[in-house]
Amino acid sequence: MNKVKKPYHHGDLRESLLDAATDLIAEGGVDNLSIRKLADKVGVSRTAPYHHFKDKNALLCAIAEQGFLKQDELVESISALQSKLSAPELFEKYVLTYIRFADEEKETYDLMYGREIWKSGEPTESLQLISKNCFRNWLKWVEVLQQGGIFDPEKPSLRVAQSSWAALHGLCRLFNDGIYIDREDIDEIAKNTVHMLINQQRTD
Repeated sequence: MNKVKKPYHHGDLRESLLDAATDLIAEGGVDNLSIRKLADKVGVSRTAPYHHFKDKNALLCAIAEQGFLKQDELVESISALQSKLSAPELFEKYVLTYIRFADEEKETYDLMYGREIWKSGEPTESLQLISKNCFRNWLKWVEVLQQGGIFDPEKPSLRVAQSSWAALHGLCRLFNDGIYIDREDIDEIAKNTVHMLINQQRTD
């Protein structure tokens, strides 16, 4: 019996595949994702995804790229509030937004910063560029905070950016790995982290 070939969705197929792949890993982690399962979920032939992603690693890198772009959009939306909020309020809003993003997009966040791609896989050139640009955006944000007196302007911006980002990332990992299981505590812990970072930078 001949099987009827599933339709190939021209134009928006790549976006549909990425959305469906993100849903699959959100439901069951990276192990829940395969090209075959993805094709079935979208409703295309099992060869169609290979027109856009040569293998699973390329697909995972594309999902991570989307995560970095979304994170950048969040940062830009906060930067637009500079005329309405004080520097400490802006920094607190950024930290809360960053942590909420990591909490709401757990599997994507893990791909963005985890060993599935960076150690076990092979990051694509476009992912490397996007991820580096994301950190550069954070570095620019730190420079703004230094000008606003939140961080010590005498300290190297790069080192301040690295250490403050490491603190945020570590907190996200603790939440995502289940160390802190009471979700109601996230905002309070995040706010306390903000105050610690600000005070530490001012007194060192």
